[in-house]
Amino acid sequence: MRLTQRTDYGLRLLMYLAINGEVASVRDIAARFRLSPHHVMKVAQELGKAGWVEAQRGRGGGLTLAVEPRTLKIGDVVRRLEPDFRLVECFEPAANDCIVTKACRLRGVLEQALELFLGRLNAVTLADLMEDRRALAKLLQIKTTA
Repeated sequence: MRLTQRTDYGLRLLMYLAINGEVASVRDIAARFRLSPHHVMKVAQELGKAGWVEAQRGRGGGLTLAVEPRTLKIGDVVRRLEPDFRLVECFEPAANDCIVTKACRLRGVLEQALELFLGRLNAVTLADLMEDRRALAKLLQIKTTA
């Protein structure tokens, strides 16, 4: 399984905001990760709709984390940002042309694997990803007191 860039950027953005602890501009976040500001903005908008990020407009505006890192489950973020989890054709009955679907057990195995994958991600919070906060801050060149 491979997550989309959108999810990757979303997780990075949330980690940055959790480390930074202050208002951060999209341009600054994008520059630190060497990403397109346009793509970071799109992801930030989606995270805002989910209630995880707040955007402040105007001079001195930017993004802040809107939730406590220990309450944000990584699985919820992945579910929100991934467009779908159709691992194989038979996950989409309307577009399934596979002739062995009726007798094949692959779909069931993959559904179980997906549930285990997402379940494991839900056992991890944003705070868990921040355990080595100082090392992350150093790599991102963020000045932090914590």
